[in-house]
Amino acid sequence: MSIYLTGASGFVGKNLISYFNNKIEIKKHDRDVEFCISQNIVIHLAGKAHDLKNIINKEEYYKVNTELTKKIFDAFLISDSSVFIMLSSVKAVADNVRGYLSEDCEPNPKTHYGKSKLLAERYILSKNIPSNKRVYILRPCIIHGPNNKGNLNLLYKLVSKRIPWILGAFKNMRSYCSIDNLLFVIDEFIHNNAIPSGVYNVADDEHLSTNEVVSLIAESNNKKAIIISVHPFIIKIIAKIGDVIPLPLNSERLKKLTESYVVSNKKLKKYIGKELPLNSRVGILKTFKTFN
Repeated sequence: MSIYLTGASGFVGKNLISYFNNKIEIKKHDRDVEFCISQNIVIHLAGKAHDLKNIINKEEYYKVNTELTKKIFDAFLISDSSVFIMLSSVKAVADNVRGYLSEDCEPNPKTHYGKSKLLAERYILSKNIPSNKRVYILRPCIIHGPNNKGNLNLLYKLVSKRIPWILGAFKNMRSYCSIDNLLFVIDEFIHNNAIPSGVYNVADDEHLSTNEVVSLIAESNNKKAIIISVHPFIIKIIAKIGDVIPLPLNSERLKKLTESYVVSNKKLKKYIGKELPLNSRVGILKTFKTFN
């Protein structure tokens, strides 16, 4: 068994290579050459990540996330490979969630990142899949793991400086995805041919509030979190001021820090039929301890 891998230099790609080390042969895609697939499995991780600073040209999202996916999927269809796994995102469905986000929710992305991922998904789903092939689209939520440099890293830096967390009055719940759980899921999709082709959300079983995450950051430093519940009305006024003059908090950051985004993994768990290796608390604590 062998894997043809795109996105080998990214966070997920590096961890995947380590996970399958000495177990499965991996061929890394060279960006300067055409796709030439002779491996059993194709794992497509390459993509243009969501840019929260809005400095990426929107066309880049469609060039990488949509058009590149079309090319590699077409190459997969004419190859002898039997399994195709694409890493999409929950942002291909929704930027805001009320209740739980499931695979049945009608996609309505607002960003070019989400729209480009959705176009790639729809291209794949529009094709007739031969009976001897399996195709999986994975939609993970916030992926985290040791030494990851994502949004959790930014929150960690703030809290670890012992700056009081003044948003304690805001109540929310968010889903996270440990890199350990994501790689476990990919491994299952590779080896379990009873799992039907389709779209699958990938998330840890447990949902956490931002206040709980702040407490876990403090715990990873053997400290107690300093959480203060300032009235939301006052916080929103401060955020409005931050929209005009440079403050650490503005309306957009406040929304990101306090909104709920809960992802259902029921479909995934149903077809895998196994428990995920890590729960959210253990996984996130493992991540934070590597930031020390």
